[in-house]
Amino acid sequence: MEKLELKSLNTPDEERTFDKGKLELVKIGGAMVGRATFQPGWKWSESVKPLVNTKSCEAPHFQYHVSGTLRVLMDDGTQVDCRPGDVSLLPTGHDAWVIGDEPVVVVDFQGMVDYAREAGKK
Repeated sequence: MEKLELKSLNTPDEERTFDKGKLELVKIGGAMVGRATFQPGWKWSESVKPLVNTKSCEAPHFQYHVSGTLRVLMDDGTQVDCRPGDVSLLPTGHDAWVIGDEPVVVVDFQGMVDYAREAGKK
């Protein structure tokens, strides 16, 4: 029988930091939900790529955009800007960066288990 669960991203189970950003994670219902905050100047290829050593972001994302503007460039050349209120589904193979001087905050329901985890660490 399933039971009621309640977690808060304000008191995460795990926190990861990286250049110009942080990720707060909670495990709930057998899934990992993450809130990522990216400061102005953050770019995946500069802030996270050195940690994970992949050509582009290999984490798929299903996320709700809380604040700021996040530009996403897929490996195939497709580009979108994600803004507050948007819900995006991003497959693997992309770069992303903050546009403007407002931090980007997203809540991600997929793909955060290994996000910004140093290569070779579990």
